Amino acid sequence: MAVSIRLSRHKKEPKVRSFGSENRLVTPGDVITSGSGFMRGHGTYVEGDELLASVAGIVETVNRLVSVRPLKTRYNGQIGDVVIGRITEVQQKRWKVETNSRLHSVLKLSAVNLPGGELRRRGTEDELMMRQYLQEGDLISAEVQHVYSDGLLALHTRSLKYGKLSQGILVRVSPSLIKQRKTHFHNLPCGASIILGNNGFIWIGPTVNVESEDGVTAVSEGSGGFVQNLEPVALQEREAIAMLRNCVLALAAHKMLLFDTSILYAYESAQKYQIKDLLQPEVMEDVAEMTRNRFTIETEDS
Repeated sequence: MAVSIRLSRHKKEPKVRSFGSENRLVTPGDVITSGSGFMRGHGTYVEGDELLASVAGIVETVNRLVSVRPLKTRYNGQIGDVVIGRITEVQQKRWKVETNSRLHSVLKLSAVNLPGGELRRRGTEDELMMRQYLQEGDLISAEVQHVYSDGLLALHTRSLKYGKLSQGILVRVSPSLIKQRKTHFHNLPCGASIILGNNGFIWIGPTVNVESEDGVTAVSEGSGGFVQNLEPVALQEREAIAMLRNCVLALAAHKMLLFDTSILYAYESAQKYQIKDLLQPEVMEDVAEMTRNRFTIETEDS
């Protein structure tokens, strides 16, 4: 078996670029703008008539609101965000979930679908059955329902597209690399599905051929989101999942935004390489550069 050995001095630092010229990279103390026609957002402070950056990141402007999105930070949840988390503890009428935020998130028993889709108050029997629904180590997809004043996130899995995750790969990246989209559940044409959690957790698994009313992959209605599909996964699907995982790592290493189009472009650019070769720094840079060039060409054509 061939082994690739690389000296540390041969390691190349990834190039950090952004997609558009509107994205401006600033460091703490940099002047963002001056004048009175702006509103101060997160990651900024006012000194005199100037608005300065308090963190290193990318300047984002929404109308008059100016904020700086940090390049490296823990996840700060917002209501409606799609997250992927791991159950760490079963408590009274709630589960404690690790979601890459400053504090552990909570999933209350009243915020999940009961098996069979029953609509009733949760009683003592349901509380005793909690560990049969979800136990320590289980991975789930959920939505942020409420953000408390201390930053604690309250989750819910009432929609059929949320629930326990079964077979697949979990990839962790910086939350700042996840692009905000209308949907974060995607069935890719390569034969795999991907969930892009706003908290930086990405789930890649085989495509499930069951759809909910809004067209998003979901589990069967009678399971309540607690049943895992443990059927054997075909070799072709496993190879697609592994290649997608390596493509995500390549894009994340070069600080490129992660969404369905960028991941699909990277997957198509990586077809000329073997799956194991995608972990080599030169190949990762090549895949990221080809993906970036494809976006540049589309921008120029439009």
